[in-house]
Amino acid sequence: MVETTVLAVTLVILALLFIILSVKIVPQGWEFTVERFGQYTKTLGPGLHLIMPFVEQVGARLNMMEQVLDVPEQEVITRDNAMVTVDGVVFYQVLNAAKAAYEVSDLKNAILNLTMTNLRTVMGSMDLDELLSQRDKINAELLTVVDLATNPWGVKVTRIEIKDISPPRDLVDAMARQMKAERDKRASILLAEGEKQATILEAEGRREAAWRDAEARERLAEAEARATTLVSEAIGKGGMGAVNYFVALKYVEAVAALAAAPNQKVLVLPMETAGVLGSVAGIAEIAKEALGPHALGEGAGGGGGGGGGSRGAVASVSRGSGASPGLDSGMIPNAGVPGAPPV
Repeated sequence: MVETTVLAVTLVILALLFIILSVKIVPQGWEFTVERFGQYTKTLGPGLHLIMPFVEQVGARLNMMEQVLDVPEQEVITRDNAMVTVDGVVFYQVLNAAKAAYEVSDLKNAILNLTMTNLRTVMGSMDLDELLSQRDKINAELLTVVDLATNPWGVKVTRIEIKDISPPRDLVDAMARQMKAERDKRASILLAEGEKQATILEAEGRREAAWRDAEARERLAEAEARATTLVSEAIGKGGMGAVNYFVALKYVEAVAALAAAPNQKVLVLPMETAGVLGSVAGIAEIAKEALGPHALGEGAGGGGGGGGGSRGAVASVSRGSGASPGLDSGMIPNAGVPGAPPV
């Protein structure tokens, strides 16, 4: 009875052990490889699976989700012999669990070393300026090379990103000075261009103003020519009355201009005064012609100063009319003409 009980317990234990060893649960996002006597036979996907215990066993447990691998900092010498420190990240995903488990040993370390090596190769073939300004190009080249190299391992490299590129401090200072010089150069060029445009616009403005002035003078000349034509036609139709009207109008304007002049030596007399002085001058000329110079000389010598006074008065009037701008013979009508009536 005791032996039967021990046998039953042993069988139960063996059954439990058999069930534990034969039942395999694979989580979502993972795959397990199955080996039979050490040889790969199949791959178990997510879910519940049964295997033959003691004959088959789980070989590799692989994460099939996309994973991130940090690329540590490393120094890279560019094509123009500038040393920079670079780091990055790699995104990859296992597509074939069997290849990832049996085609390469230590998959993560292999991908990391492959990325670092190709990173130095790609960045070493570029100048520093290209390195700093063309990160997308570097990422694309690295992705192409690394993905092609990891394809036999059943791995898909989805992205490679450069996180940081750190040039030496002295090189950064030199780049800052170069950038400042370039900006100063662009500012000088823009200032010169602005002055050039201002000069051109100013010259164009002067040319436009000169053209406008010439056009205005041309219009004024045309207007004057038209006015002269109209005046000539009016004179031809109206006779001397129209001529006298225009002469009198100009005469009044000239007298008004003389009256408004700031010169204190200008004396403006009424037209009646100028006519009286012209009459006196005309009488003096008539007397001179009638009596003759001999008679006038005797009257001056024996007249006891009477004739001399008259003669002096006439001479003073003549000098006054000639010295004053308001008594000029050209401005006073009929002035100096013998026998001319006052105007």
